[in-house]
Amino acid sequence: MSEIAKHYIAGEWVTSAGTTDSLDPANGALVGRGAIGSATLAEQAISAARATFETSSWASDPRLRAKVLLDFADRLQSRHDELARLLVQENGKVLPQAKGEIAAGFGEARYYAGLARNVFGRTTETGPGKISMLTREPAGVVAVIVPWNAPVTLFVRSVAPALAAGCTVVVKPAPQTPLINAEIMRCFHEIPGLPPGVINSVNENGIEVGQALATHEDVDVISFTGSSATGKVMMRAASDTLKHLSLELGGKAPAVVFEDADLDLATFEIRRASIVLTGQMCTAISRVLVHSSLAEEMTQRLQAAYASVKIGHGLDAGTEMGPLIDAQNQKRVLGIIDRAADEADLILRGHAPGGDLSAGAFVTPSIFRIDDAAHPLVQEELFGPIISIETFEDEAEAIAKSNATRYGLASSVYTRDLYRAMRLGRKLKFGTVWLNSHNRLLAEAETGGYRQSGIGRLHGVEALNDFLETKHVYMEVET
Repeated sequence: MSEIAKHYIAGEWVTSAGTTDSLDPANGALVGRGAIGSATLAEQAISAARATFETSSWASDPRLRAKVLLDFADRLQSRHDELARLLVQENGKVLPQAKGEIAAGFGEARYYAGLARNVFGRTTETGPGKISMLTREPAGVVAVIVPWNAPVTLFVRSVAPALAAGCTVVVKPAPQTPLINAEIMRCFHEIPGLPPGVINSVNENGIEVGQALATHEDVDVISFTGSSATGKVMMRAASDTLKHLSLELGGKAPAVVFEDADLDLATFEIRRASIVLTGQMCTAISRVLVHSSLAEEMTQRLQAAYASVKIGHGLDAGTEMGPLIDAQNQKRVLGIIDRAADEADLILRGHAPGGDLSAGAFVTPSIFRIDDAAHPLVQEELFGPIISIETFEDEAEAIAKSNATRYGLASSVYTRDLYRAMRLGRKLKFGTVWLNSHNRLLAEAETGGYRQSGIGRLHGVEALNDFLETKHVYMEVET
């Protein structure tokens, strides 16, 4: 495994002047270094992707595309344990979550390998001798901008459908996770028969590379996962060339607990789904809405549940929650906790632990009580192990409070009443509604958001839509 994560352009590893340090957020130790990218390197990668798209058989050879994705999945799986440990060191998540992420990556690659051979159009006769052929064609060059919180699954979630559709790709990994990205690219590099330029990768340098990808006229599609604020910046940057955008953005996921819920199950799911990735996940639970009759009991249950969370390095046995991604985000989250202490009822106050954990970006879980859905602490995506508890009196209020957000990515409902569960499933304005569970993300099931949580869908068959164009070919024949 290389200590320097290089760029990958036209089938070759490319170096550049200068590197950035990749640090283990649990202890500040140096994991490796990433070569610094530039707009020039981004343009070289775009040119390579464009040339391959226009001149090779890639766009018109679904069997080759399926084979490449299957080979990639095999290579990713063969390095499962090794890559999971690197992911823990570079990203900070706990080892079981890292192993799950790698497994989700090669599982998703295999799913899209199957779909690569099933991109169908249709033909219709609109009148005597009038034939319309509707074909589905790859959109062209795709820029995939990957965040740091799940740098394997979110890489594969965009790259696999793009490749299955017949597009070529330029990846920009997050600055915090260049090493794991380079190892993913190595899996592609080792595939025999992969045309050079099908997949490329350029590390970031501030915002230079992202800006180049967003504005370059030879990039046809941008697939971006990140914050809603950055998504808006990407939209503005891409507007001059009217690129197609696939955006999965921020979230503020509520868990709605009714008076007839299985409270053991609800507490378990809320605990697990709010500390996942240390709360640094757009679908993580950040709001808990409980029926007023349960307010005290659920508060006590959650307080005890969070107080028992084992925090430590992700490679240590039994660790349930690792550090935040870096010291800057640790400082940001601690500031949010101070703010909650001033503006809400702070029930469990998170802190930066000392002792053996003092060198890492750790923050313990926090709970605050508030009943103002319009309050900024309820409205803002906090991206840390912090939840708010709100109350409701009836189903109508539960729906109104849940939907009182500019986000609409994910939510969950806890009740034994099947009819109520289905009513909530229809009325909650979120791209995903889980019933008596949370964060069940599947390759086969589309994921995406309403409102400011994004545009388009990833996972599932619909993910191909972001990377395909529909063409109408018309012909009149003699009858």
